[in-house]
Amino acid sequence: MTDLSLYRNIGIFAHVDAGKTTTTERILKLTGRIHKLGEVHEGQSTTDFMEQEAERGITIQSAAVSCFWKGHRFNVIDTPGHVDFTVEVYRSLKVLDGGIGVFCGSGGVEPQSETNWRYANDSKVSRLIFVNKLDRIGADFIRVTEQVKNVLGAKPLIMTLPIGREDTFCGVVDLLTRQAYVWDETGVPENYSVQEVPADMVDDVETYREQLIETAVEMDDELMMAYMEGEEPSIDDVKRCIRKGTLELAFFPTYCGSAFKNKGMQLLLDAVVDYLPSPTEVNPQPLTDEEGNPTGKFAIVSPDEPFRALAFKIMDDRFGALTFCRIYSGKLAKGDTILNSFTGKTERVGRMVEMQANERNELTSAQAGDIIAIVGMKNVQTGHTLCDPNNECTLEAMVFPEPVISISVEPKDKGSTEKMGIAIGKMVAEDPTFRVETDPDSGETILKGMGELHLDIKVDILKRTYGVELVVGQPQVAYRETITREVSDSYTHKKQSGGSGQYGKIDYVIRPGEPNSGFTFKSSVVGGNVPKEFFPAIEKGFASLMDTGPLAGFPVLDVSFELTDGGYHAVDSSAIAFEIAAKGAFRQSMPKAGPQMLEPIMKVDVFTPEDHVGDVIGDLNRRRGMIGGQEAGVTGVRIKADVPLAEMFGYISTLRTMTSGRGQFSMEFSHYSACPANVAEAVIAKEKEKKAAKK
Repeated sequence: MTDLSLYRNIGIFAHVDAGKTTTTERILKLTGRIHKLGEVHEGQSTTDFMEQEAERGITIQSAAVSCFWKGHRFNVIDTPGHVDFTVEVYRSLKVLDGGIGVFCGSGGVEPQSETNWRYANDSKVSRLIFVNKLDRIGADFIRVTEQVKNVLGAKPLIMTLPIGREDTFCGVVDLLTRQAYVWDETGVPENYSVQEVPADMVDDVETYREQLIETAVEMDDELMMAYMEGEEPSIDDVKRCIRKGTLELAFFPTYCGSAFKNKGMQLLLDAVVDYLPSPTEVNPQPLTDEEGNPTGKFAIVSPDEPFRALAFKIMDDRFGALTFCRIYSGKLAKGDTILNSFTGKTERVGRMVEMQANERNELTSAQAGDIIAIVGMKNVQTGHTLCDPNNECTLEAMVFPEPVISISVEPKDKGSTEKMGIAIGKMVAEDPTFRVETDPDSGETILKGMGELHLDIKVDILKRTYGVELVVGQPQVAYRETITREVSDSYTHKKQSGGSGQYGKIDYVIRPGEPNSGFTFKSSVVGGNVPKEFFPAIEKGFASLMDTGPLAGFPVLDVSFELTDGGYHAVDSSAIAFEIAAKGAFRQSMPKAGPQMLEPIMKVDVFTPEDHVGDVIGDLNRRRGMIGGQEAGVTGVRIKADVPLAEMFGYISTLRTMTSGRGQFSMEFSHYSACPANVAEAVIAKEKEKKAAKK
């Protein structure tokens, strides 16, 4: 039986280009898992094994690897940084116990770092901070720690200080032991010497060490009292306090170095062992009922409990479907039968593997705390609970954001239609933010995703991995509709055609609902004019048309329907009659209620060199953007704005042209807002044209 206290399930997350994958690569080299380093910029890194990742130098899907350091087993997940793939970060953090937040020494806290940090806060994941790339021009360790405080509202606990800056960066000082670790110029991670603290750093080291100890002893009242009376705590006591504070998210131990140059990595690995939690030290996962409400019970992390696991990722590769699972409790052996509590079906575990990026090692058994992949599971989707058939339970599910952009696709040759359907089916199972629909009028296949890059990668995968050449339509925005005023109305559905007829009369009020409330139904009928058993049919009838608004047929948001009165017939009234009446009420009253088009507004974060700020702001204003603020950094300015998605297509090429290729931006969905009249009219006219053309 493995000792769970020696396990560390950790994820590495950061903004694009802060050095996550390089950091992962260094961890694998230092722990002896790989013998030759692969570089991201050469397309050779272990965890970026997709063709698209190697080409673009970005991580697209999270990859799991295992390694050992000082007797401890690390399950490491390298996650993407690009905003279009944040779902990979979210679902990885959901099943991890600890994380390393990597920040660029010159870029500091960038937009995607904020999103990932927020996800980690939501999942209550203990974290270390690693300030990377301290050998770069403009790198400043202390400035980045100040940004962590101000931008993320987090408390960094500085554990090491850099020796030298930019191209003179050669090592780090460990504040706890007052030892300097200096690397030579060979770039070999093991080639370092432990020295005295450089004379010009002694004062700084003492200042920061004092801050470190003061913060740490706050976690133990007795130690704090002794410290205030002048008694220096032992290093073991300080470490124990730091561990406690890290697990309680009171602060985040902060390290520095350069992953690419192999400097400072050993101290980071030691910190994972010393301060990040084992599976038994994190709050156990809550169990829920079928509706997703907490039951008050928890999945206690122990091999002796019944088997419970969460499927957090589905991946299709050349060997078949892989279901990545985090086992929370119990044991699993090859040949066991397990239950999918979402579908109610049991499946036999044929093969289990431990993943090493795209390599795999066969397993015969696994236990609580392990992250494994099961081969050939059917009908399992991301977020499903797998459990012991005799102890059915449901773990807290995952919630995924709705797609905001869509494109129409069709295969270049008609013979590939079936091939495309099978391929898209596999891709939808892998990625919960990637959706597919068929337009009922035109029969077109519509792909929906989180951004242009997201859909671009999906089309590329269809072409290369599955051999399906596509004709791609223009990107479409996910518009919505709502109403702006209250309407009281009445509708009677009456049909007599010999024999028993249909009769249902409803009096009702429809009004704008609270933001993000969707559709709400209530009844204030008194005296039984409409019997209670017909209420669900009325609600169903009205709700069924919320997907096609009165203006251009887009889904409707935030409408409240109140049933105030009505009438029924003892023989002719039925649930179906009242459902038809509610549908008639929708068609009759929605156009009277001041319908309005809504468009998705994106939170846009643009980085630009200082001399192009005016051009960038002017361009965002032309795109109907609302500038929210700007922050000056060492190498440029960050501009935050809210901009309609419809105006952001192709923005990256405009930005690069304006800033001579030095500008960058990221965007994520913020909220829906009313469309200006001219934009709404153009969209409605276009939708009418489309419908007319289909007829």
